[in-house]
Order: sequence, then C-alpha cells, then structure tokens
Amino acid sequence: MHENEELIHRLYMSLQQLDAEGMLACYHDDASFRDPVFILKSKAEISAMWTMLCSGAREFGLTFEQVNADDNSGSAKLEATYQFSQTNRKVLNKIVAKFQFKDGLIIEHNDSFNFWKWSRQALGTPGYLLGWSSVLQKKV
Repeated sequence: MHENEELIHRLYMSLQQLDAEGMLACYHDDASFRDPVFILKSKAEISAMWTMLCSGAREFGLTFEQVNADDNSGSAKLEATYQFSQTNRKVLNKIVAKFQFKDGLIIEHNDSFNFWKWSRQALGTPGYLLGWSSVLQKKV
C-alpha cells in the first residue's frame, strides 16, 4: 500500500474514533479543505471544523472504501451517518474525497456530495424545497 493511501486510512480511522487531533496530524501546515458547506484556507480553520464536528457528533458512524493514492494525489469514497444537531434528523451522507499531497501530508482536501440530498435529510421540508438553492447552501 502506498504511504499516501496509509495516510488516508489514518485520517478516516481517526474520524471513526472522533479523534480530531489524529486527523489534524494528517494535514500539512498549509492545507486547505473544501466541500459544499465549508471553504477553509488554513490548517487552523480545518482544525476548528474537525474539532467542532468530532466534539458535537451524535450517533456517528463512518465507512470508507476505494482508497487510492500515489505520490501526488488520492481519493476515497465514504459514507457518514449521524444525527444532525440542529434538527435531530438522521443523515446518511455519501461523499467522494479527493486529495493532493505535499511532504507526506494532505495539502488539499476536497469533498463532494449531493447537497440537495443532504439538505432533505438534515433539514426536512426546507431542505427539500430549497436544497437546490445556493442561498440555503450559504446559510448552512
């Protein structure tokens, strides 16, 4: 297994344990993160996000598969299940993660998922009616 595949495994095994510090050890000091909700441009912002998500997680579960990586880039597919804290609704989020590496660490992490599907589960009727809208996406 390539060392960057091992790094992705380490990242997600830490997330399975809700270990934000273990996750942060996988990121380069100049790392960035992006998904449909967050655009983070520093390791400090990434730290704040993972700390918040790990400390507030309820009924959390994570599986990941199809981990691939080489010297420069990598990817994985994951499924996260959790109770969304603002509405207490159960969510199953299917995510495709893509990575860029530098100095043996993650320098860029980009997650993609269907925001409308997520918002319908997390927010109920408002998500169903407005989940396609960038206004709702910015509000979340």
